[in-house]
Amino acid sequence: MNAGTLKQILLLTDGCSNKGEDPAIVANLANQQGITVNVIGILDDDQTEQPEGLQEVEDIAVSGGGVSQIVYSERLSQTVQMVTRQAMTQTLQGFVNKELRSILGKEQSMEELDPEKRGEIMEVVEDLGETSDLEVVVLVDSSASMRDKLETVKEALFDLSMSLNARVGKNRFCIYRFPGKRNDIELVLDWSPRLDGISKVFPKLTSGGITPTGPALRAAMYQFSKKQLRRNSDEEPFDMEETGY
Repeated sequence: MNAGTLKQILLLTDGCSNKGEDPAIVANLANQQGITVNVIGILDDDQTEQPEGLQEVEDIAVSGGGVSQIVYSERLSQTVQMVTRQAMTQTLQGFVNKELRSILGKEQSMEELDPEKRGEIMEVVEDLGETSDLEVVVLVDSSASMRDKLETVKEALFDLSMSLNARVGKNRFCIYRFPGKRNDIELVLDWSPRLDGISKVFPKLTSGGITPTGPALRAAMYQFSKKQLRRNSDEEPFDMEETGY
């Protein structure tokens, strides 16, 4: 049984979008193309109420078939790791359920099996979670209100890379920020198996006022197909300073 490559967009934001198309609609489109959209809404550590805009966090994740979490900055690192792994398991369970229906020839899911069989299948899911390849486009909200959170985001993403190093499957990450200087998104770190270089690029990030989450998600979707095109061609990799899509 081979689930292929697990593809995720990991959106880190602290508020609602205020420019462009509905991000939940775009997330649904991504999900239809086999890309899971996970969203983490980041609160300030002294924030006592959740901003109204963070309802959008859950809406995007539900539409994108992914996982959402609202978290204070101090817990961000742990949450990024948890959400990424939880989304992997959720995606694989869906894959296994589909395989089961195909094999059994009827509408039967993992939840309907007896406990022993379900336990055996969960072992398969866990094994696939360790051996499947994982590609993650990290999409960082760099609007003005995120200015003081970017250092925490950097640390959380580095910890994510370290926590996934023990997997047998290959990990590939790239990082984009939004809004970009000239486009909806801007490349921060190109596809890499590790996020060691994140310390060099994050201090260069500047903050802007708008939050074009929908257009940014749409642009992020294209990075998976762009990566495939690059893999299948003899062309030189895109320049690290390239922006947009």
